[in-house]
Amino acid sequence: MAKPISIEVWNPSGKYRVVSTKSMPGTRWIRLLTDNDCRLEICTETKTILSVDDILALIGDHCHGVIGQLTEDWGEVLFSALKRAGGTAFSNMAVGYNNVDVDAANRNGIAIGNTPGVLTETTAELAASLSVAAARRIVEADQFMRAGLYDGWLPHLFVGNLLKGQTVGVIGAGRIGSAYARMMIEGFKMNLIYFDLYQSTRLEKFVTAYGQFLKANGEPPVTWKRASSMEEVLREADVISLHPVLDKTTYHLINPERLAMMKKEAVLVNASRGPVIDEVALVEHLKANPMFRVGLDVFEDEPYMKPGLAEMKNAVVVPHIASASKWTREGMATLAALNVLGKIKGYPVWGNPNAVEPFLDENATPPPACPSIVNSKQLGLPSSKL
Repeated sequence: MAKPISIEVWNPSGKYRVVSTKSMPGTRWIRLLTDNDCRLEICTETKTILSVDDILALIGDHCHGVIGQLTEDWGEVLFSALKRAGGTAFSNMAVGYNNVDVDAANRNGIAIGNTPGVLTETTAELAASLSVAAARRIVEADQFMRAGLYDGWLPHLFVGNLLKGQTVGVIGAGRIGSAYARMMIEGFKMNLIYFDLYQSTRLEKFVTAYGQFLKANGEPPVTWKRASSMEEVLREADVISLHPVLDKTTYHLINPERLAMMKKEAVLVNASRGPVIDEVALVEHLKANPMFRVGLDVFEDEPYMKPGLAEMKNAVVVPHIASASKWTREGMATLAALNVLGKIKGYPVWGNPNAVEPFLDENATPPPACPSIVNSKQLGLPSSKL
């Protein structure tokens, strides 16, 4: 069994043993655990992704809870080991939990935490950044400059797409999709077309009100339309951002047929989940359509890209950094720690996991609750009345 190279220990005499499989941003999450009688052990192994054997070694024979990462494989082996060690809680430092076998956690009585409510604006900002970078060919131009190739202004040099007055398409108008839409509409005066199984009334009201404001100031109003199908968005939008959940119905949502529906100079952005795009098909589409551009934060087989993608000049690729603002990452660490601490302490589950501001106020004591437990109903955990 593989042994982690090193462990950093905080509060060695603490009553409750909590393990973090990675060092996380900030120090508040550490203080919250150690101030509540937890012995915290942080794995400082240099490898990026820990194996199941590595995590088994971390859990050991006595462990009350674990804070883990989206890159780890949490299934029956780890949850049964955590149960045998006396543990009752695991929390991803992530809003997603595709790496977690929730049924296995339920069988072993392990509460599964995640960290929603803190990533919305940060993720939307990254999607907006990718949209602008791809549309205006910023990465290509940056590389051109650094290579010493610029020898004067030219009429055709890195001509890209104007965003103002164009149509932004959003597939999945939940919290992040709606925040992205507002940024693109208010920032670039784009019109909106969106597809979602549920009507986004708040987003529609925002666009209507902003359109009225523009009209009152002598400018053309922005408009919105709720599409009857995803294909309608793909055909009509100039910039398309993907914000669906990942399940069997959204796997390879973007495939060869749907890529062919898009405008030849469209921009496609994905900061949601990698497998919603057929990446092999995307590479072929980028090769065949040099004015079609894409901005990607996530990939089908992370940490790898499909062959050929790295060579595509019409692709902007970044390493899964949508949540990588200081405030968000420190907030995620805090929420993950409080999920584990709350379960250890027997606290109820917070009533609204998307309204987590009370847990993030550094000048106040967090509420006595678990911020977000995704399998609370299956385990019969009580809800907070606060």
